[in-house]
Amino acid sequence: MATYTLIESQVLGSSAASVTFSAIPATYTDLVLKVSARSSRTVSVTQPIRLSFNGVGGTSYSWTELVGTGSSVSSWSASSTSYIEQAFATAGGATANTFGSAEIYIPSYTASQSKPISGFSNSENNATEALISTVAGLFSSSAAITSITLAQSSTFLWLADSSFNLYGISNTI
Repeated sequence: MATYTLIESQVLGSSAASVTFSAIPATYTDLVLKVSARSSRTVSVTQPIRLSFNGVGGTSYSWTELVGTGSSVSSWSASSTSYIEQAFATAGGATANTFGSAEIYIPSYTASQSKPISGFSNSENNATEALISTVAGLFSSSAAITSITLAQSSTFLWLADSSFNLYGISNTI
């Protein structure tokens, strides 16, 4: 049976450009990140999460994403990038006081191999445009993941009251 243990919770008291979980212990088998957030972007319902690990940029990441809006479907991918991107975060142009949600799963985060990442997210909006997204990514590093940073593109911010919760999963029998 898998047991979830909260490692750290961050609820923003004011807007922030990024959120970082550091000093992640190596005592679990997997990690799960649960997010409820809103972006300062005002022209769209969504704003991507840019996910990176251990402060590593460069060309260590690749990802493929599938996005549905209720009226269309699109996909894109990138390789040799400095982050894994997932469409997410209900933007400031969406219905007031709504937050998007996401769950990002990181199995075997301490293994001496590249780390697969999967994520699922949706925006919340009481209008014609909404979004659901899934992403598969790879962090090409054999180092254990000891920190996670969630940022946004350009000059957008995570708004106050956005919450970020990191859980460790222990597989016990």
